[in-house]
Amino acid sequence: MTDRTIYGFNAELLDGRTIALDEFRGQVLLIVNTASRCGFTPQYAQLEELYRRYKGRGFAVLGFPSNQFGKQEPGTAEEIASFCERNFGVSFPVFAKIDVNGKNAHPLYRFLNQEKPARFRILLGDGIRWNFTKFLVARDGRVVARFGSRDKPAGLAPSIEEMLNGS
Repeated sequence: MTDRTIYGFNAELLDGRTIALDEFRGQVLLIVNTASRCGFTPQYAQLEELYRRYKGRGFAVLGFPSNQFGKQEPGTAEEIASFCERNFGVSFPVFAKIDVNGKNAHPLYRFLNQEKPARFRILLGDGIRWNFTKFLVARDGRVVARFGSRDKPAGLAPSIEEMLNGS
């Protein structure tokens, strides 16, 4: 990637269709690695709330399930989709389960980590530390911020508003 945006990547949705992230060009995005059996799983509700509040203004949440942290996303694509819909009414795009770290990490996540490395990486290493790490992406596809698992999605609303307002 030479243009330093997310638009050159493709990813498979839970239903098996592969889409180009270029389809989200011009939108503010929140990209999140998710899991169904994690202490942070209730964040799905706030993610959905943000999505519903701002989608009409050009905002989307993109969920990427991963089983790399404590085996907290063991389900099949169908089980993940059912869980998200049944428990949280998730309507934002959820992608097929991926690795976010290591040699099999999805290329998008290698890029996200490169663009916005973890804080204290000298002490704790590079990469995603746990489920529900969030990346905020500007309308031009640049990764502008990284938020940890403990950062509640509702608390990101001011940053999202700022991006949507063109600041």
